[in-house]
Amino acid sequence: MTKELNCDHHLVSLPWSDYELLDSGENMKLERFGAIVVARPETQALWKKQKPELWDTAHATFAFREKKGEWDMQKSVPESWELSWKNLRFSARLTGFKHTGIFPEQAPSWEWMQEKVSKLEKPSVLNLFGYTGIASLAAAEAGATVTHVDASKQSLDWAHANARLSGLGEDKIRWILDDALAFVKREIRRGASYDGIILDPPAFGRGAKGEVWKIEEDFLNFLEALKELLSPKPGSFFLVNGYAAGYASRSFAQAVENVFDTTDGESGELHIKESSSDRVIPAGIYVRFVR
Repeated sequence: MTKELNCDHHLVSLPWSDYELLDSGENMKLERFGAIVVARPETQALWKKQKPELWDTAHATFAFREKKGEWDMQKSVPESWELSWKNLRFSARLTGFKHTGIFPEQAPSWEWMQEKVSKLEKPSVLNLFGYTGIASLAAAEAGATVTHVDASKQSLDWAHANARLSGLGEDKIRWILDDALAFVKREIRRGASYDGIILDPPAFGRGAKGEVWKIEEDFLNFLEALKELLSPKPGSFFLVNGYAAGYASRSFAQAVENVFDTTDGESGELHIKESSSDRVIPAGIYVRFVR
């Protein structure tokens, strides 16, 4: 019998030494990544800016012109620079898609995952759509052997470099350049099993060999496949995040409940709190549970 998730359980990412949301409003957000301050579009920020004077401190501002995005540089920014979260180290960059390679709203999930990993004996964790790999680093640092899968060689190389910055041994993370669903199907045929599964699927994407991913068509079948890979032993965990899909957290939650027959967890929005006020920016959704 399916056990319902605790829905509308929102997670709030607080500032840490190398990251803070300085201000937001008027469809923009102002953030500090280490010593670099950037201003980026944010459709959720429908309110007014509280500290307009702070926006002059930005090193770079991302703007869309004629349906194309680019960074306007106000100050010099290195090609990449190092940041840290707890014991982990990784690099940030200004990318052509307005991102920096760091998603601060995920910090509560990194903490949750490390706690779950620490309670398991020699756990194996699968991270799908792994991007720059901070979730993989967090799991490996907590004691897991991680399989990190991404269809982009550039992202995979970035994640691998982050693992080296964090001083994680080559035996801790297995790096796989592949389409996520194709890899999962092969793992099922091999009889593989994982004690933790993490995924952050895009709304649309292409695999390493041109495979097409559409979340509205593929998500439910993907969950069915992952059910076969998740270990049945107590303490095994599952975490799915949604950033660009535009779906409500309850939509993800009900899909997970529909597939997994034993769930003890929660779902909701991922928020980032401003450093000088109680305002938050809704930055994504999540569903997670433990066996």
